[in-house]
Amino acid sequence: MSEATMDGAVRGVAERLREAIVGKDAAALGARTALLSVVGDDEAGAAIERLVAGDGITASLHYDPSLPTTVKLRVIARQQQLLRIDFETRPSQEVLSAKLKEFGERLRGTDVVVLSDYGKGGLAHIAAMIGQARAAGRRVLVDPKGDDWARYRGASLVTPNRSEFRDVAGRWRDEAELTAKAEAVRRDLDLEALLVTRSEEGMSLYTAEGALTIPAQAREVYDVSGAGDTVIATMAALIAAGASLADAVCIANEAAGVVVGKLGTAVVHPSELA
Repeated sequence: MSEATMDGAVRGVAERLREAIVGKDAAALGARTALLSVVGDDEAGAAIERLVAGDGITASLHYDPSLPTTVKLRVIARQQQLLRIDFETRPSQEVLSAKLKEFGERLRGTDVVVLSDYGKGGLAHIAAMIGQARAAGRRVLVDPKGDDWARYRGASLVTPNRSEFRDVAGRWRDEAELTAKAEAVRRDLDLEALLVTRSEEGMSLYTAEGALTIPAQAREVYDVSGAGDTVIATMAALIAAGASLADAVCIANEAAGVVVGKLGTAVVHPSELA
């Protein structure tokens, strides 16, 4: 991650490929983490490799010479994020096919799979990836994007934020209607669970056993960048360690409360959790 002064107190933070942040979050919690992604053959792609190398993450980056690595520019004033600008190009099918092949090979040494869909084209084969992982007996966690969730069918857990879930399920008037919508989506997509992160309202977990809502625990919010990444990475690390979904959600909620009190896409360490 690099930072450049733009205008006095206003700063732009260029973030290279958020999948790396999910990996750093999981590694910070003690999980053995592997990152599989597509980058361009450029300085930003090299920066990702350097970013994860120091955290003990096993990185397998497929370089696409026709692709500039996705870069996100965040504008921050008075320690608050104002807006984000994305610079992106979709990867080639050839590189994506090579990544899919390696994904299948890597499943043998994996307990939990996290698929972070940022709508940049890197997960064009996500339905096949979920199918392969589930056939291999691996649990699959998905951070969704867009309003077409059919491609996430069969995942173990999908973790939309409040706005993302509203785009798919529509608005709700009360908790009962939200629960009904969440359960309908969970059943329709054959999900083990659905976790809706709800900002100041905390987060709600929906499973066949019912709904569980955990109140938010943020002290003071400086920057929400990467909060969803922290949630899904914490869930993955804990599920891989044998925790129940309910226990994992409680700790992920606490981790999210810690990370939004930091500036930028930060990580949470075990010592920061009660």
